[in-house]
Amino acid sequence: MSDTGVNNSGGVVYFCDQMFDFETISGAIFILIFILSLIGNILLLCVIFIGNNLKNVTNLFILNLAFSDLVFTVTLPFWAVYHLHHWVFGNFACKLMTAAYIVGLYSSVLLLTAMTVDRFITVVLHNWQINPTRRQRCAGGTCAAAWVISIAASVSDAVKVKVETEWNNLFKCEDPSVGSDVNLGYYLQVSLLFFLPFAIIVFCYAAILKTVLQTSNRRRLRTVVAVLCIVTAFFICWGPYNILLVVMSLYEPVGCYAKERLFNAYSICRILAFSHCCMNPLLYMLSQRLRRLLLQLFHCENGRRKNREKSNGQNTSVVQNVAFTAQNSAVMLELPSK
Repeated sequence: MSDTGVNNSGGVVYFCDQMFDFETISGAIFILIFILSLIGNILLLCVIFIGNNLKNVTNLFILNLAFSDLVFTVTLPFWAVYHLHHWVFGNFACKLMTAAYIVGLYSSVLLLTAMTVDRFITVVLHNWQINPTRRQRCAGGTCAAAWVISIAASVSDAVKVKVETEWNNLFKCEDPSVGSDVNLGYYLQVSLLFFLPFAIIVFCYAAILKTVLQTSNRRRLRTVVAVLCIVTAFFICWGPYNILLVVMSLYEPVGCYAKERLFNAYSICRILAFSHCCMNPLLYMLSQRLRRLLLQLFHCENGRRKNREKSNGQNTSVVQNVAFTAQNSAVMLELPSK
């Protein structure tokens, strides 16, 4: 991708040389992530529904997280085409995909935070006498609130973005507004919906690990470790990207080499962040129960296939026997009488 920025060092204005083409690589990787995420999250939903244990609070959170990942996944083909070519889908799709992107991101953060707090209450505050029905209702209300908050957060970004024409007559889908008020709103949103949940999760897991290490309940330890891996993977993927966005809003690189390094770092962090949606199904398989349900799903399909093949084989044999009998009968009828 050509860098259209200029360097004004010493009063001389010149264009930067050709940069490494991360746009094409990003677009191709987004398509791969889309395929993997779609397959993985649909399989995960099938496993959860086959288990028929939606009354389990952890499963309820995982179900909502899978839907959140799918909402984010739907946007990937549009961003892939955008990076491979330019924005060809119009202004409405620009706003809709931006909103879906924000909903998928922030709903994941809030749901992971809620799941961590639930683990905190279950493990650390285990002396509380919590009614299972009440706990399930609270989890359902929390999931609904996470969706409402993330949708509300997406509205402002969806309203701001629009399709504009670049200098080379290509279209881009971006937020054209600039200024300190815009940056303040962005800092507030990222702080409340990313860094604050991160602080809550760190606090909860510090207390959870301290409590679990003092006990010998291996089953509880496995559950805590599985949820910890899911949360850690999210912040490893999305943390560098959000931090870099804040840095880019505060720092203006001087010179083509600095611009290229910052752009390359941004592209790598964005690929890492977007890949999170296809990592979740693999992390969920850390649960022995989910692995068992997945195996049951494939065994069920294999059993049905074998039954169909066996049934078809039996039907074929019957047809062949009938045909052979009919043929023999016809031959006997054609024999000349003595």
